[in-house]
Amino acid sequence: MIAAHGDSHPDIRSGSQILVVEDDPDVLALIASNLRAAGLRVLQASDGVQALELARNQQPELVVLDLMLPRLSGAEICTQLKSDRATARIPIIMLTARAEEIDRVLGFELGADDYITKPFSPRELILRIRAVLRRGKEEAGPVRNLEAAGVALDAVRREVRVQGENVPVTTMEYKLLAVLMENAGTVQSRETLLKEVWNYQVAMDTRTVDTHIRRLREKLGPAADCIKTYRGVGYSFVTSS
Repeated sequence: MIAAHGDSHPDIRSGSQILVVEDDPDVLALIASNLRAAGLRVLQASDGVQALELARNQQPELVVLDLMLPRLSGAEICTQLKSDRATARIPIIMLTARAEEIDRVLGFELGADDYITKPFSPRELILRIRAVLRRGKEEAGPVRNLEAAGVALDAVRREVRVQGENVPVTTMEYKLLAVLMENAGTVQSRETLLKEVWNYQVAMDTRTVDTHIRRLREKLGPAADCIKTYRGVGYSFVTSS
């Protein structure tokens, strides 16, 4: 449920500028109030066109983006920001009432860094923002090339190849696969993956892991079986059946 603010979050980088895009004025005011209480600077937009202009002109450090917006949808905003070199590196957290898995998959495919469904907790939103901002300062993926079972990770080019063929993956899919391959043969819990890949210090929405695993398997094609599910526990990269 949506809760009122009260906790401060001094560990978030003070003064980071966040663009909040939300057409419900009450929700927009609630989010803005909580973020300011956490020491963040807030830009506000209530429609898609205004949001796109602010993102391009102000270059915020992160965008909290609703999907269902007047004038221009959140999906269109995400696509345009990620396809523009000047804004492509701005992280986006989608905040939406659309809770179906297909919507989450679409959000990540469009380039969203995280996906939160309504109703939501402002405290969790702040924790997610903190994790994404911290993650942006760190280098994603392994520091060395990895290869096993026909899957190869190129640490310099950030590329994944399956049986010699390049496979397009998102930054988070690449990092997820890297963590699994670096720990091949060892089961990684969802909580561990949330911490290692998404930088979440507390367990939150483990469906994020499941959604990325599903998409990663689809992209790996003939090597999909290398990622094994341990029901109720987590996932492991295996090099033999």
